[in-house]
Amino acid sequence: METVSFRRKALDRCMKALFCVCAVLVILPLFVIFFDLVIKGAKELKPSLLIDLPHPVGEPGGGIANGIVGTIVITLLTMLWSVPTAVLCGIYLAEYGRGKFASAVRFAADTMTGVPSIIMGIFGYILLVVPMKRFSAWAGAAALSMIFIPVVVRTTEDMLRTVPHHVHEAALALGIERWKTILYIVVRTASSGILTGILLAMARILGETAPLLFTALGNQFWQTRLDQPIAAIPLQVFTYAISPYEDWHDKAWAGALVLIAMVLLISLTARFFGREKK
Repeated sequence: METVSFRRKALDRCMKALFCVCAVLVILPLFVIFFDLVIKGAKELKPSLLIDLPHPVGEPGGGIANGIVGTIVITLLTMLWSVPTAVLCGIYLAEYGRGKFASAVRFAADTMTGVPSIIMGIFGYILLVVPMKRFSAWAGAAALSMIFIPVVVRTTEDMLRTVPHHVHEAALALGIERWKTILYIVVRTASSGILTGILLAMARILGETAPLLFTALGNQFWQTRLDQPIAAIPLQVFTYAISPYEDWHDKAWAGALVLIAMVLLISLTARFFGREKK
């Protein structure tokens, strides 16, 4: 009996150690990437980086202020119509989605989730840029929405399905109409989970570069018109990184650090709302 007990304890400790090693291997790349960006980008992380426009080639200094504003503009444009569309579609799948049509919608959402982002960029280029004969913020937002919507659709459906069925029954037993039960009770109950999904999808599209290369293109100046090419941090990081100038390489590291800080902030916000749900 003692031998069996010793073997069980030894096996238990070995498995715990293995789990800890796997957990470390999962989070290690994040810390390696973050600290590498801090080391290489900190020297260019100055106030001028955040408030100045890019300077011409060969002229030192400059910043990514237009890229920060452009990223915010494109992200807000994407969410402006994508959030209502995705949430309402998720509500339909969770509450009314029965039959072949609902199965086809779920299959399409799952498939689009796995499609490479560059394909979304090419599709946005063919669908919007070519007919409009110009790159634009609208085209960039449309390309990003094709990445954003499937994630939020499936998240919304999953969150609504976690709401106990007796909540529906209790509301209907009180004489509340079904659509009011869904919108004012079920959706409100699952709201923190839905918001978490929206924020995580937002963090994903924030750093996408390939779709914007084909649609928004980028810009070195302030742009107030949404039907014209617009700057974004991922585009500026890409441009700086492939350039032959050392100063631009440093700005690429600093821009990447700013971008990952924005993504990290959104992810932490999503974690906060997810924790509130529990």
